[in-house]
Amino acid sequence: MNTKITNYDGGVVTVPQKVVRPESVEELQAILRDTERFPSPVRAMGNFHSLTPCASSSGTIVIMSGLKKIINIDKQKMTLTAQAGLQLVEVAEVLKKNNLQFMLNIEIGNITLGSAACCQTKDSLDGVEYGQVNSYVTRIKWVTPSGELREASLEESPELLYLIRSSYGMCGIVYEVTFKIKPLEIVRFNYLIYEIDDLTQDEVSDIISANETIVCWTIGRTVIIQTRNRTGELKNAWLAGVRRWAWSYFAAYVGKNIRRYAPTTTLKNLLQNLWFAFQRLTFSLLSAIGGFSLYDSDKIINYERTPQSARYAFTFWAFPRGQWTGNLKAYLEFSENHFEKHGFRCNMPLGSYFIRRDSSSILSYSHDGDIISIDPIHAYSDVDKADWEFFLQEFNSWAYNRGGIPLLNQSPFVGKKHVVSAYKERWQKLSDWVKQVDLKERMLNPFFRELLL
Repeated sequence: MNTKITNYDGGVVTVPQKVVRPESVEELQAILRDTERFPSPVRAMGNFHSLTPCASSSGTIVIMSGLKKIINIDKQKMTLTAQAGLQLVEVAEVLKKNNLQFMLNIEIGNITLGSAACCQTKDSLDGVEYGQVNSYVTRIKWVTPSGELREASLEESPELLYLIRSSYGMCGIVYEVTFKIKPLEIVRFNYLIYEIDDLTQDEVSDIISANETIVCWTIGRTVIIQTRNRTGELKNAWLAGVRRWAWSYFAAYVGKNIRRYAPTTTLKNLLQNLWFAFQRLTFSLLSAIGGFSLYDSDKIINYERTPQSARYAFTFWAFPRGQWTGNLKAYLEFSENHFEKHGFRCNMPLGSYFIRRDSSSILSYSHDGDIISIDPIHAYSDVDKADWEFFLQEFNSWAYNRGGIPLLNQSPFVGKKHVVSAYKERWQKLSDWVKQVDLKERMLNPFFRELLL
């Protein structure tokens, strides 16, 4: 009987013929070489937080949790080398004990190092230089589709590293990675509150210039700009734990259950409005007390124990930084019209990530310039799953028509026309390379087959 595997939020289900958990590189090689025992496509899987079927397979799923060793922490070169199955949050705890941290401490801490090395990620609150984790990978080792060993490094093969950082497991299975690290820092979060009609693009640019970096949250027509700067002391540090609890449980749980259990539409909308008002008040209080500070790695959130009743989903599309306020106002008009017509609106704050220009990988969404994203976030249940999926497809059309850039792992219902339009000649180059390194399509699942040129 085949095993059914469901992703974190419940939106993607895959049923492979084989599920294997290797504990050595030699086992990985044997799996990829034996096409009869381990049918194609072969896909490596971390914790399946992806919001698309990028890790799905009807053939063989390789669970990477058997490869979880830290190989070396080099305090002279400031690098960490580890096996690909380790979770970011697990390694961050070890680094913190050594007064060290990752360059980027992204919120979804359950991402594996292998996934972070060869897929796109996002982080505004550490994105002082770059906002994508794979930009800080200096060496990657993998098993090719035919079972051979390969590696790419910043020093010896930067052109190959440029490709492998965006390979999404299509060139083989990553088993070892080396990341840049740095001394542990304390960072301070402050909160600026605006009404959308009063916010200009010039003001946003001034705020970016005055701070190390920002992330933005929009609730109704209120925009909260969360600033991030390094500091020398902890202040209201207990709020870091509250923040992790709110993201890993409370916010999604409340939003989801309002929509699930409110007996009438009128009551549901009233409770949702009150919930939005509570969130706006919370951010206003954070602004009034001057925000808080925390150890940088403590902003990583562990979702491992989050029950299904408190899980949320999202989508991500990037847009040029200089167009953000116009795009945000247009998005609010789109979402308000959608709510009026279909009765659906997202129950969590809209995220907007500021990511600086970064050409470290071929599918970097900020390859050509700074971006600020538009990320609808929603905690759905069986009651409104179909409504959320319909909204996502409508949003994809809206974002595509405005020149947005989607991610292969974080933009549900992404299609070929979306990626061709967004990545242009880079998508053709990646498609050609994948065909060269995987001649027999050992790693190619239907999701990527449909997308590649």
